[in-house]
Amino acid sequence: MSGRVLVAGIGNVFLGDDGFGVEVVNRLDVSVLPETVDVVDYGIRGVHLAYELLAGRHHTLIMVDAVPVEGPPGTVAVLEVDDEDPLGPVPVNGHGMHPQAVLDLLRALGGGVPRVLIVGCRPAVIDELMGLSEPVAAAVDGAAALVAELARQEAADLAAPVIRQADAECADA
Repeated sequence: MSGRVLVAGIGNVFLGDDGFGVEVVNRLDVSVLPETVDVVDYGIRGVHLAYELLAGRHHTLIMVDAVPVEGPPGTVAVLEVDDEDPLGPVPVNGHGMHPQAVLDLLRALGGGVPRVLIVGCRPAVIDELMGLSEPVAAAVDGAAALVAELARQEAADLAAPVIRQADAECADA
């Protein structure tokens, strides 16, 4: 396991607001992110995302997707997922590989990822159409800035040296 961060945009651009995650990762300026951050548009390829994670190269996964967070359409929230508190049932949507389904598949394949964050946006329209609704489109730039900041912070946390309690006590003496 390395100290890499994977930012994964997921969603279906042919289903309106379901393309939120794809739009956000395509707006990210990867040149300002640490070299230990990978940004990938997985679109509807959630199975590929699960297999990528199975390789064990990433310590932290930041998924970006349209999810039913609290608030009106366009509301962006950061959710932290762990084995004790999974996302729970997520409505079936057009791309079929919502964040929980990706994590469930990864576990079924015998893998895992130590830290999972989801940057989700409440959709207004999940219908067969191209383009985001007005409130979701208005949230994209702010979400991209949020994802970039989270990725930088996660990468910095992974790069920071770990100081063991015993080492700290010796230094204090």
